Amino acid sequence: MTTTEARDVALLLRAGALAAPMEIVEERTVGPSLGADNIKRGFDSTMIGFTAIAIFMILYYNVFGVISVLALSANLMLLVALLSMLQATLTLPGIAAIALTLGMAIDSNVLINERIREELRNGTTPQAAISAGYERAWATILDSNITTLIAGIALFMFGSGPVRGFAVVHCLGILTSMFSAVVISRGIVNLVFGARRKLENLPIGNTDWYRRQPAA
Repeated sequence: MTTTEARDVALLLRAGALAAPMEIVEERTVGPSLGADNIKRGFDSTMIGFTAIAIFMILYYNVFGVISVLALSANLMLLVALLSMLQATLTLPGIAAIALTLGMAIDSNVLINERIREELRNGTTPQAAISAGYERAWATILDSNITTLIAGIALFMFGSGPVRGFAVVHCLGILTSMFSAVVISRGIVNLVFGARRKLENLPIGNTDWYRRQPAA
């Protein structure tokens, strides 16, 4: 082959003009609709989980369950607001972290409500039971969330890609859940029961209304 012929063959190769036989065995097309379906399922699962938690809390803790659900709603809004401020892209791992945050956030309200019920069983007055319930549950809430936060920070430091996205939403969710469970729920409780000086009972049980025990 002469230099001219070699140059012509090289030009044909670069242009892709040489015909080559091709037999298509299988062809698949991946479109954006598949990702949209997955995201929709993620949102649906989160809403179903939130609804199930809300029904359980309201049935089990009555008015205090409603307050817990309101605090949980505020937690979700705070988390979405923080993600919007950070211009974060919500992916499937992020949606999974939001669903996990909802399940973990309600634990703090359960601890507070059970503390209040315990104080009422011991004969504490309703107002004192509310105050003691929040104060004594705070240490447990802080310890449990700090250990979970450490795990989330480790995932962010050593993970990559979707794992880091999950860790970011997870860590932010822990911070918002602590704020909503203690500050927001306490504010709502004070708004509902704080002005009642002669409060005789608290609606904080499924069928039990723990009444104040008479002084010995």
